[in-house]
Amino acid sequence: MNRRNFLKQASLASAAMFLPKFVSGFNLIDSAVATGKKLVIIQLSGGNDGLNTVVPFRNDIYYKNRASLAQQKSNLIGITDEIGFHESLIAHSNLYHNGELCVINNVGYPNPNRSHFRATDIWHTASDATEYLQSGWIGRYLDATKSKSLNAIEVDDSLSLIMKGETTDGIAAKNPKLFYQTTQAPYFKKVVNHHDDAHLSEHNLGYLYKTMVTASNSAKYLHETSKTFTTKTTYPKNGFSKQLKQVAQFINSGLQTKVYYASLGGFDTHANQANKQKRLLKVYDEAMAAFIKDLKQEDSFKDTLILTFSEFGRRVQQNAANGTDHGTANQVFLIGEQLKKQGFYNPMADLSDLDSNGDLKYDIDFREIYTSVLNNWLDIDAKKVLGKPFNGLNIV
Repeated sequence: MNRRNFLKQASLASAAMFLPKFVSGFNLIDSAVATGKKLVIIQLSGGNDGLNTVVPFRNDIYYKNRASLAQQKSNLIGITDEIGFHESLIAHSNLYHNGELCVINNVGYPNPNRSHFRATDIWHTASDATEYLQSGWIGRYLDATKSKSLNAIEVDDSLSLIMKGETTDGIAAKNPKLFYQTTQAPYFKKVVNHHDDAHLSEHNLGYLYKTMVTASNSAKYLHETSKTFTTKTTYPKNGFSKQLKQVAQFINSGLQTKVYYASLGGFDTHANQANKQKRLLKVYDEAMAAFIKDLKQEDSFKDTLILTFSEFGRRVQQNAANGTDHGTANQVFLIGEQLKKQGFYNPMADLSDLDSNGDLKYDIDFREIYTSVLNNWLDIDAKKVLGKPFNGLNIV
């Protein structure tokens, strides 16, 4: 038995021993979805400027629309004869050349919404632009697989809509030790001490009580399992890197959660975009480099798929404040060793053929990507989660 399997079995046994009797009926992990592949979803919140991230440096229209904001070829990381990556994306250029990155261009949906909140809801719920759903696509994945909450973790203090199902929600856990300590507070213990009271019987168990039971149960398991692993990788000292370090600790400790969600904000670059985006993409790229190195050292990367998206792109035309305003279609990055399609999945946007507002036309519906991930990576019929059929892409 290798080290990872030994730690996995030992930590599960340890967690089970310490579980209080009143939660013994609540299974931590469902055997049907407990093993194998992991999905890590990363959102670049605020609307990252895709045109200055993956740059068509031979396109005259690009430079005409961005007199002071366009990225110059001399500063870019050369990828092809016509396309370069932003200078901050050093690790991503290495992933590209290693065949571990797929760039999907012009991703969007019909009648795009330019509000941060609404656009994020659309991506989180996989809804149409005019459809308002109260559950997220990962939450509905939990519902469809009859999973427990622990099969989807958001590394944050609160839970985003993407992780909320109709019957089951994922878990928000930024720090497993602190999460566990919170469940040991007097209020939690008082509820536990009264678990046999008649008014708290299984028949009329309240929503709050069930939530607290789940939280207490999960917190113990997360804490006992994740502390069995200590990374050898040095991460940059920032909040986003801390999120990814925690995800790596969960994965490398043998935690059998299937889906993780993290985010990096600040991409709403209406003014003085160049330096802001350079800094943010550097934070993103360096954190990802450390994260992937961490997974590779423990042989976990081969079973991990990383999906990076932003709720929309930016306008083609720069504004008067040396920034860009809310746009439409954008790139999606897929990262992993088991990609069926490496490099560029499809061509860059045609800047001579914009929509009536002067924005990029979408080529691929984002739900086509979700369909592929659900069908081919998470092994669930995508229609059960998305509610309607979409053509999948041959990417994983």
